[in-house]
Amino acid sequence: MPVPSLFTIDPHRAFADALAAGLIATHRDPMVLARGTILLPSNRAVRAVSDAFVRRAEGGLLMPRLVPLGDPAIDDRIGGTLEPLTGEPSLPPAIAPLERRLRLARLIVAHRPGTDVSEAMRLAADLARTLDQLHVDDVSPQALRALPIPDGLSSHWQRALDQLTLILDRWPAELASIGRMDLTERRNQLFDRLARRWRQQGAGGFVVAAGINLTSPPVARLLRCVAEMDGGSVVFAGLDLEMPEEEWAALGPHDPDPVSDFRPRSIESHPQYHLKLLLDRMSVGRAEVQRWRWGGGRDARAARSRAIASALAPASHTARWIDLPADQRSLAGVTAIVAATPAEEAQAIAIALREALETPGRTAQLVTPDRGLAERVSSHLRRWGIQADDSAGRPLSATPAGTLLLAIVEAAAERFAPVALLALLKHSLVAAGEGRGEWLAGIRRIDLGLRGPRPAPGLAGITAALERAEPGARDGGARMQAASAWHAVRPLLDPLERVAADEPSALIVALRETADRLAGDAAWSRPAGQAAADLIADLEAGSAFGPPLGDPATLARVLRSLMDEVAVRPPQGGHPRIAILGLIEARLQQADLVILGGLNEGTWPALAPADPWLAPRVRAELGLAGLERRIGLSAHSFAEALGAPQVIVTRARRDASGPAVASRFWLRLEAMSSGLKAAEDHLRLARVIDDPGMASPAGRPAPCPLAEERPRRISVTQVDRLKADPFAFYAQQMLRLRALDPLDAEPSAAWRGTAVHAVLEAWAKQDGFDPAALRPRALAMLSGEEAHPLMRALWQPRLMEAIEWIAAQLQKDRERGRVPIVSEATGRVELGGIMLDGRADRIDRDAGGGIVVVDYKTGKAPGPKAVGAGFALQLGLLGLIAEQGGFPGVSGTATGFEYWSLAKGRDGFGEVTSPAHDEGKGGRIITDRFTAVAAANFKDAADRWLTGNEPFTAKLHPEHAPYGDYDQLMRLEEWYGRDAR
Repeated sequence: MPVPSLFTIDPHRAFADALAAGLIATHRDPMVLARGTILLPSNRAVRAVSDAFVRRAEGGLLMPRLVPLGDPAIDDRIGGTLEPLTGEPSLPPAIAPLERRLRLARLIVAHRPGTDVSEAMRLAADLARTLDQLHVDDVSPQALRALPIPDGLSSHWQRALDQLTLILDRWPAELASIGRMDLTERRNQLFDRLARRWRQQGAGGFVVAAGINLTSPPVARLLRCVAEMDGGSVVFAGLDLEMPEEEWAALGPHDPDPVSDFRPRSIESHPQYHLKLLLDRMSVGRAEVQRWRWGGGRDARAARSRAIASALAPASHTARWIDLPADQRSLAGVTAIVAATPAEEAQAIAIALREALETPGRTAQLVTPDRGLAERVSSHLRRWGIQADDSAGRPLSATPAGTLLLAIVEAAAERFAPVALLALLKHSLVAAGEGRGEWLAGIRRIDLGLRGPRPAPGLAGITAALERAEPGARDGGARMQAASAWHAVRPLLDPLERVAADEPSALIVALRETADRLAGDAAWSRPAGQAAADLIADLEAGSAFGPPLGDPATLARVLRSLMDEVAVRPPQGGHPRIAILGLIEARLQQADLVILGGLNEGTWPALAPADPWLAPRVRAELGLAGLERRIGLSAHSFAEALGAPQVIVTRARRDASGPAVASRFWLRLEAMSSGLKAAEDHLRLARVIDDPGMASPAGRPAPCPLAEERPRRISVTQVDRLKADPFAFYAQQMLRLRALDPLDAEPSAAWRGTAVHAVLEAWAKQDGFDPAALRPRALAMLSGEEAHPLMRALWQPRLMEAIEWIAAQLQKDRERGRVPIVSEATGRVELGGIMLDGRADRIDRDAGGGIVVVDYKTGKAPGPKAVGAGFALQLGLLGLIAEQGGFPGVSGTATGFEYWSLAKGRDGFGEVTSPAHDEGKGGRIITDRFTAVAAANFKDAADRWLTGNEPFTAKLHPEHAPYGDYDQLMRLEEWYGRDAR
């Protein structure tokens, strides 16, 4: 039997460079090198080894064929060597991943009636992974049928196992009917065919399998074949040849005890376990493996590998740390950054990467499984114009093309509610190009027209809301412009609405066509657009054999989950000396500086995800990898990356949810080395780089325009604002700044007040205060399309009680000889050069011939304290205008001032209060003097701020200025509480 040729490259050596150096030194003839084949684990590893050969291509080089075993098209990559041998049938093509997932989801829906499609797609992804694990470990899915059900298996797992066996019974027939096979099963058969061909006919050149840590039996058989071939060899990454035999044996897997049948648990979380399992499946011993003798030129000291092995020893053998010699615990070249927050950690990492570029030719990389940390670091690097080569790319759902598709389907799912609709219409790809400015101008008009409570659902509801403009209304012109812009937009969305309502099966086609209408070629251009086009094409093709999507909301959830799994990478890569890598991408790669980021428990290593289909006990019975195997692979990635010449390990004390616990790997390094050296400089720079120094807070604003520039007109409702918060008056009346209502707003107090006033005005002017007509008008308002559902549900009972109280109260007043004169009347009068205007809710004539001013309030009426302080004098000013003939058809002396509040009072909803009293009781103003007091207060305010030179000081009387529309403009938080005035 041939002696297998087995090697390992220690963690302290740069794997790709050491491999290239050794192969060039061994095969000096360029033609021999060119006829060789190197099997590698991934495309990223192919790139790393290729770069390593290029670095050593002195005067030119013909490289061997580099073949990634993980490539779905491995038979194309490796050339004609995988053509069938004589008598062997050709293998069917592999089923496409998305088609496979859709078909599995349909089977799940069939076996789990009532399962939501988006949940079925999630379960299908887990089921596909379970199938792959069965194939990887060479376990027939039919083995589930023969599996003795372990005692004590919970009913949940029992049901899942029963459903899984039913699905797996149907799945082979499903594949056979379409002439396809699972990718992992096909790859296994290709590996076996390749091994048979090489054993029978040879490879025509040397073959090296390098850095492969896949443990599946077919891979192990292929590696055994390579190791025994003439000119073949297997090179492992980081196999520990110096681990004591007792520790090596403790890793497992273990045979059951012949007496008790007890099988000790394997230590699958150890970084060497998967390598030991691979050797066992290759039927070779660790003693047959030799150390690769060539270096890579960017290696750390050999002591680093010994320290790594010591730090990651099995837990039961860590007691030997006490007696370790210094050379086996030395972590020279390894420093640590312990940041307060993930933001500070990312800033420190970015500074360290930026510093590495100061040395010509120096390379640096961040290795982390934390995508949030990687994205933060990328953002920080861009401030210096550094575009890092991020191996993970961006999820399609975060790219412009992806967000456009999601915005379309979410708008349909929301029945074109304003927020979702405007998010779509303002998308950066919609109407991109020369007409973008004109398009956005129209969308802004639509935006302004839709402010306030949500309109009725659907495009018709949007149309009705924008066309609801009364002739002569203040915003009538703006609404007409918004309606005109909307008429140009609506035809682009009409087909999508019709399909979403009537033809859910055609929803994906409608989604694609809507993207075409809105964005044209911009939706499908560049790498993200191409990825989106491929996904939509696959979904469109797969809709026939997948589960019915049903409605836009379901499609939105499915589409987002699928897009999250699609990584979009720019074709040009990034900076040649800076890389950000995940754990898989970092394998076999090395740099002068390696930063291991996010070393908190739950992130590195990540928590092992639960398998919804196979219970841990069932997995063990089938011989599948345990859920902790991923921790072992993560530990191996950590060990390999820790072998760089200079390493910085980083973590944050807190994460988004609270205090974070250091990774078990971090704690082992600290415990073994008696503490890690801190990288203080990077952390210090991270804390000061964005520190603006001592802030100089703003003072209380008090603009003071010239007297001739100040308004000469004011309404009665603005007088209180002028006196309590002059700056707010200045911002509203002179700067012309208005707070916009939010989109999809809940009915605010102001909105409710406007709606009630509209009902009462129509009741007065069209029904002549007929008590029988008020309730139907209120019900019509509440049942209208513009009425918010929350208002209908919560406000209707109390409003109807208050409405009935108004009708009854008015009838009582009539019986006492008091009758209404006008309702919702507008009046004005000039006082001291200032035009004062106001709108009276109602003015009555009492039995004595005097006039009574009435103001409706949907909330509580102002109290006597505010009136006594010179505020809340609206009724007095309206009475003043009435006394001076400012209201057409109204004359006489004001003898009454009343608030009719619809809020809950002592006797139910509805209460009449007055800020005036004939004798001034309760701190109220004497009725006969009320208009004079109001006039004096108005004259004082006008003399100071309208015709005088008083500055418009912010929050002059904050207790009477409860509204905060202009608080940010006046920078309230910077000075409020420190200003002595």
